[in-house]
Amino acid sequence: MAGFGVGILVPGMTAFALLFTLAAVGVSETVYLIRKRIAAEKPICPIGGGCAQVLTSKYNKIFIVPNDTLGLLAYIVIATIAALLVIGVEPTSLWDIFLKILVAAAALVSLLLTYLQWQVIRAWCFWCLMSAFTIWLMGFIIIASLAV
Repeated sequence: MAGFGVGILVPGMTAFALLFTLAAVGVSETVYLIRKRIAAEKPICPIGGGCAQVLTSKYNKIFIVPNDTLGLLAYIVIATIAALLVIGVEPTSLWDIFLKILVAAAALVSLLLTYLQWQVIRAWCFWCLMSAFTIWLMGFIIIASLAV
């Protein structure tokens, strides 16, 4: 658990608890998108107006699995690992490594998908950007906690 100090960004809250909270935000966002996709409804797109264009593009799947489903799985695993670390379930050093690897991989995938929105699809999806920001914020929290 080295590197994750108490109160780094929020007094009295560990970085793991903050990661858990952000993962819960990600779960709710991806569940919303999955429900809309299954119901064949367009999601509300409060900013940008390109949600439907992005979410129905040929880039909306990785290895035949929809990106929203992959995101949901990633957020659930991140939340689970963060919860295990909050309560100190051994082997904490192994959970810590898994968490860092998963967040780093998710941040790279988010970077690629954001690039595709910008340069290839040429449309912005609010939900996709919110998810990317959530993952990048998790990465920032991990990096910032290493300095403690």
